[in-house]
Amino acid sequence: MGRQRLPLAIEKLQNQFSELDWSYHDFPVGSQNEKMYRWPGDPDEDILICVHKSGGIQELFHRHDFFYFNFTYKGQYDSLSYKYDNRITIREGELYAGQPFAGHALCVHDNSETIIFGVLIQKGTFFRSFLPMLSANSKLFRFFLDPATNDFSEEYLHFKIEDDCNIRALLEMMVIEYAYKEEDTQDVLKPLVLSFLMQVARQYCNTDRTAAPERLSDKIAQYMGEHFDAVSLKDIAKRFSYHPNYISALLHRELGKSFSKILLEQRMERAVILLKGTSLSIEEIALMLGYSNSSNFYKAFRQYFQISPREYIK
Repeated sequence: MGRQRLPLAIEKLQNQFSELDWSYHDFPVGSQNEKMYRWPGDPDEDILICVHKSGGIQELFHRHDFFYFNFTYKGQYDSLSYKYDNRITIREGELYAGQPFAGHALCVHDNSETIIFGVLIQKGTFFRSFLPMLSANSKLFRFFLDPATNDFSEEYLHFKIEDDCNIRALLEMMVIEYAYKEEDTQDVLKPLVLSFLMQVARQYCNTDRTAAPERLSDKIAQYMGEHFDAVSLKDIAKRFSYHPNYISALLHRELGKSFSKILLEQRMERAVILLKGTSLSIEEIALMLGYSNSSNFYKAFRQYFQISPREYIK
């Protein structure tokens, strides 16, 4: 049944694409104004699924005030980023994801038919509903938050989606669900988008592997960075099959820091990014970082930076 509905859903969303608000708005960046797309759909919706079919156009260089994840369902196109200095080709089966405020211009190859599935997510929804599940990977974490603190960010994700993962199937389900909206469509989309983002994170890690650390102390620090919200020395000892006292002594000897200090540094690094780059409350940030309450977070932050979180924001 889903396979029969998919072509009709794609066609329906293609027709609706031009009805969305794709008008450019002036946005101050430094000493000049640049073009920006604001949220193009219903402001009451947190997630928008669109299907773009084009036969050869080039957009103006612009920015967005939302997160977008574009999957090339058919054909290919170019994207020009950061004042046209960087041109990449996104081919069929590849994902291209952009941060809010990261500038680019889409250019579909002439005389070609390209179909793009777009998953658009409001910033606030992304930060509250999805970012906590993606924060284990520090590089990906920075990618999602960097544009909120850097107006000239030019970061993007671009990689091929492996055939054996579920991303394509999840996108097709989202297209069908959004094309035939019901009252609970946004509620249905959220777990689908979360699964999609988790798969994207897995694919990103698989395609962007750096050399694994060789020293046990570095492996432990990396593991802590991936589980900073709930890790303990006992967890580390169990994970690496060593006594907690040995782990503690090893970290002191090779990294010059205690387990508690390493964990505190990792949490404070993310705290600063979250305070600068999101509208999350202090309570939400504290919970995301693994603190049982905001008072403990306040105390740790003030001891580390000699200033309170609220003072830091100001």
